[in-house]
Amino acid sequence: MNKERYNRQIMLQGFGMPAQMRLTGSAVLVIGAGGLGCPALQYLAAAGIGTIGIVDDDVVSLSNLHRQVLFTTEDIGKLKVEIAAKRLQQMNPEISINTYAVKIDKSNVIDILNYYDVILDGTDNFAARYLINDACALLHKPLIFAAVSGCEGQLAVFNVPDNQNESTNYRDIFPVQPKEGEIPNCAENGILGVLPGVIGTIAATEVIKFITKTGTPLINKLRHYNILSGEQYEINISPANHYTLPKTATELSNMEYEDSCKVSQNYIEIDAKELKSLQNQPSTLVIDVRERHEFPKLNDPFITQAPMSELEELLNQNITQEKIVFICQHGIRSLSAAEAFHEKYGNTKKIYSLKGGIVKWRNHF
Repeated sequence: MNKERYNRQIMLQGFGMPAQMRLTGSAVLVIGAGGLGCPALQYLAAAGIGTIGIVDDDVVSLSNLHRQVLFTTEDIGKLKVEIAAKRLQQMNPEISINTYAVKIDKSNVIDILNYYDVILDGTDNFAARYLINDACALLHKPLIFAAVSGCEGQLAVFNVPDNQNESTNYRDIFPVQPKEGEIPNCAENGILGVLPGVIGTIAATEVIKFITKTGTPLINKLRHYNILSGEQYEINISPANHYTLPKTATELSNMEYEDSCKVSQNYIEIDAKELKSLQNQPSTLVIDVRERHEFPKLNDPFITQAPMSELEELLNQNITQEKIVFICQHGIRSLSAAEAFHEKYGNTKKIYSLKGGIVKWRNHF
């Protein structure tokens, strides 16, 4: 370890070499390399966290760049985990970085989380949030929770006992995952770009405080911050009302974690192999509902581009094909499009959506 790199924090009163050695010997997993994950990753890497894991299956898009400051225009269309790892390694070549270009789900969450000392949740959907919470509770992993929406952010530290040896988790605040329609979905919520920078940096601070045993972490507290008004307050979380959490990996696998961005299914979800089979049939129309600026570009003459913002025009047209397949980046907007077309055509046409989207099946395009 090059002491000069960390000299300014080592010399901080109450920190010193013992705290720096704790950082060097720790392993932290950041789930989500987006608006929250990017600043958190930068400061964790700079602070000297010995091993950092990054989980994200997404690619960089133009709309990410106003808040995801690890990426540049030249990175559009590339995997976030690969670009993030490259930039962090350039920033601090002394640390180790593990990348997981996968969507966190019940099949992989235990295996991925097991290796790490502290988990930072920077995801932007409720299904992942509840899954990560339950897995951390099952594995007794400290969880740094961060979330943003519009101009407001929230932070908390879960699964860490306080002075009374009591700990809390996300379900102690929000026991049950919201149902579809109860909250704005992933595509509807806007975000002020600097907000995740602020909240993500504070989340990294909570990780460092916990590992080094300095300061007072947000244990059993939920901090709320409004970036426009500057107002912030804390809510004490009671551990007395624990929701029933899975006690085994089997119980976890049987839990339901529904993506709140999904719509009801009156169509069939298919994989890339099935798409290729359908695509070769003259009776099939394949529609890419991504916006025109999104990457990667699909230079396929058999794929029609009709962005969601222009979908109403397509709905008014007379489509002669018997089968319609919708594709998008993650398989979420394609679900909405499939639902809209099912409302018009009912069972007179077969309607499909590519499950997981182009990101999941990028090697097939």
